[in-house]
Amino acid sequence: MARTRNTPAHEAIAENIVDIDVSDEMKGSFLEYAYSVIYSRALPDARDGLKPVQRRILYQMGEMGLRPDRGHVKSSRVVGEVMGKLHPHGDSAIYEAMVRLAQPFTQRLPLVDGHGNFGSLDDGPAASRYTEVRLTTAALAMIKDLDEDTVDMVPNYDNSYLQPEVLPAAIPSLLVNGTTGIAVGMATNMPPHNLGEVIAGARYMLAHPDAALDDIMRFIPGPDLPEGGKIVGLTGVRDAYANGRGIFRTRATARIENVTARKKAIVVTELPYQVGAEKVIEKIKAAVQAKRIQGITAVQNLTDRHHGLRLVIELKNTVNPEAVLAKLYKLTPMEDTFGINNVALVDGKPQTLGLVPLLKVFLDHRIDVTRRRSEFRLGRAKDRLHLVEGLLIAILDIDEVIAVIRSSDDTAAARSRLMTVFDLSELQADYILELRLRRLTKFSRLELEAEKDELLATITDLEEILSSEERLQQLVSSELADVATQFATPRRTILLESDGREQTPIEDVEVNDEPCYVMLSATGLVARSAESPRRESRQSHDAISSVIAATTRSQIGVVTATGDVHRLEVVDTPALPPGSDSLAGGVPLRELMPVGTEPVGLISLDEDAAPIAVATSLGRIKRVTPVHPKMETWSIITLTDGDTVVGVGHAGDDTQLVLVASDGYLLRFSAGLARPQGRTGQGVAGIKLAENAVVRALGIVPEDRVSEAEVVTVTGSFDALPGTQTGSVKVTPLDRFPVKGRATLGVRCHRFLRGEDMLALAWVGIGPRAIGTGGQPIDLPDTNEKRDASGTALTTIIGGIG
Repeated sequence: MARTRNTPAHEAIAENIVDIDVSDEMKGSFLEYAYSVIYSRALPDARDGLKPVQRRILYQMGEMGLRPDRGHVKSSRVVGEVMGKLHPHGDSAIYEAMVRLAQPFTQRLPLVDGHGNFGSLDDGPAASRYTEVRLTTAALAMIKDLDEDTVDMVPNYDNSYLQPEVLPAAIPSLLVNGTTGIAVGMATNMPPHNLGEVIAGARYMLAHPDAALDDIMRFIPGPDLPEGGKIVGLTGVRDAYANGRGIFRTRATARIENVTARKKAIVVTELPYQVGAEKVIEKIKAAVQAKRIQGITAVQNLTDRHHGLRLVIELKNTVNPEAVLAKLYKLTPMEDTFGINNVALVDGKPQTLGLVPLLKVFLDHRIDVTRRRSEFRLGRAKDRLHLVEGLLIAILDIDEVIAVIRSSDDTAAARSRLMTVFDLSELQADYILELRLRRLTKFSRLELEAEKDELLATITDLEEILSSEERLQQLVSSELADVATQFATPRRTILLESDGREQTPIEDVEVNDEPCYVMLSATGLVARSAESPRRESRQSHDAISSVIAATTRSQIGVVTATGDVHRLEVVDTPALPPGSDSLAGGVPLRELMPVGTEPVGLISLDEDAAPIAVATSLGRIKRVTPVHPKMETWSIITLTDGDTVVGVGHAGDDTQLVLVASDGYLLRFSAGLARPQGRTGQGVAGIKLAENAVVRALGIVPEDRVSEAEVVTVTGSFDALPGTQTGSVKVTPLDRFPVKGRATLGVRCHRFLRGEDMLALAWVGIGPRAIGTGGQPIDLPDTNEKRDASGTALTTIIGGIG
């Protein structure tokens, strides 16, 4: 307050003093700060899975036109635009958030395409002036339909721009990419998941709103980390899925290899989530110097951008590699823990959410986005129809329209007379007045009539969608399926219920020689179990394609596409827990094989076993006598140029061989028609193939079980990219196909529909199970008794059958 000339100075100062209670002021200021951090910075929205800074980055990059088909721009330019228009905080915070969106080892599905040094798990990124960015294709799905009133737009910090309150988010980003954040008094920490699995679970929940957690976990069995690795112990995962909190252990993927003829090493190819190789090396060196780990002679980091992570830990010849590996898991970050804390904003309030509520919030958001988009498109279609109808009226009587316009004194008079004479609305009259003369042709009239019909059909369809909750949910489900088709990738992280190390002394790891079964899954995972696999069970997460009886200290053979056999130590395969009928705890067979080999199936190396049947893509069949040389690798068939092995198994004289070709033909004949040969033979003609056809599957069925066997065929198209077309599937009893002679054409087993011209997959056996590309189960249709019939259309891509 201004002081007058006659006012004493002490009185003027006293009038500007306000007494404030310090404790009340601190409480109020701290609550405001805490509120700001929770709602405006640290916690993601459960609908689009993004924090405010991430949402603003993606939105602003979309406004700048930084699409995947355009060039990169400097990161500092994006940071400046976001900071100046939307995010009133420091540039370093914005750049760090953008870097995280671009890191493939942090995000399961990166939303920013970075060009330059965006850091690693051991080093930070380059400065924003040195790096460049643009949106990824997945990010376009996050901001798609923003211009169709799908979400509310809110003012920015100074009311000069509008920004989306939430993104339309066609991708369930919160589950797929996970998140981490620390607010005041609360924190969030969510692991990434597999996109295909999450969408499969979401679509199941759309179809079954009352689905229980166990039903959803059939599709989403656990997290899927960007760098792979293993998750050991799923109890904590299930706890987190049930109530939003839980802990699980992540473990590096490591195997024991011979680096020289007599020297072994532990080779690490995948590390736990957010653990860098340099950190592991540092901890190993510290443990060796402290003599907590003995037997390690050297550690080499052979990681490069072409072959990925490769950490080689060389060992002394006198140590037990398994015992050293167990100590590495115990004493270094090669085994780490991850604490799940699913805290996110729901209706503006922080909540701890389980898996089912997380999916429900996302699905409710997508339904709301789709409804608002449909309402917007309906309004736009009706407005356009209104104008088109006015144009058609004008074109039908164009001479009178021109006369009315020419005889009017001004635009307002012309508008008024048009509305009166032709019963038009003001919008229609204005549109006609702006009409160009070239639109008055006969062809334009035909175009307008066609557009009117199309608009009427669009309006009818949109009104049906808006009036039917079922149609709306079907549309959401189909759009989610399209997203999965475009962006889903196979699972990278292996899930283990338990590996039994807790009960095994790490000082003396010894495996007893006991009977077991070695199983290969349709997705390429291998594991062993003390129990015989239950092929008829439909509850497991994977499908078994090959089973061999063995012992834990014995060896089996792995047949490759080139016709070679590689010895495999059974003890190198992971043991499944008792009672498990899922191979989710297995390891990829490729990891146990030499680099560049393509495994096809497993065989027994027991010389008392039945002869080995081998089928090739060009229709050859060969039975090999079970006499194996004392070598690590040998050949069991001589292939011609362009030919590969597509199927293998043991087949005695009392079995039948079934070959299924890509042109939809099947040949069934007795195995006795192919006399066993030595290892160097080329085999004999199996099935007569049409031009460009190849063999898709080999089935080996005992003659006394033919009535139980079934044939599963899945169609595709030569023009479609592999893994992009769903096609159709048919299940047929094997005994519907007659026995024919070897080297004949066989009979047709699948009639193609329009758009189908080949079989993409085929399988012959007892108790078939189909799985998706991420290992999730897919229900097969009922048995079709007709051998020459078309299949049932699929909604999900089948990745394998077993």
